[in-house]
Amino acid sequence: MEINHPETHAEVSAAFARYEQALVTNDVAVLDELFWDSPHTIRYGAGENLYGSAEIQAFRAARPSTGLARELDRTVITTYGRDFATANTLFHRNGKVGRQSQSWARLPGLGWRVVAAHVSMLA
Repeated sequence: MEINHPETHAEVSAAFARYEQALVTNDVAVLDELFWDSPHTIRYGAGENLYGSAEIQAFRAARPSTGLARELDRTVITTYGRDFATANTLFHRNGKVGRQSQSWARLPGLGWRVVAAHVSMLA
């Protein structure tokens, strides 16, 4: 298995950047697109546990659309072969530090999608 194949790494990095832009601008359509539309998708948030794309989409639709700006730090994207990757980052928002982990998979006919995510804040 090739780790960080250059083309694959560039693709996932671009998808991650697109996700981040959609997150801070509350572009719900792009956020929904980039999460795998499946009952198998999981997102553990800072204050919620979401199982399946329907719960994730409902959370996104109800989430406040202001105060979303943040600064990323120590982002690490690692690809495993050409169809799976992880993206991990620290983020700073309102004087607090959070962590975000995502598992990305290249899915047939869809491209790169988040299949699992975890967000938490440090005390």
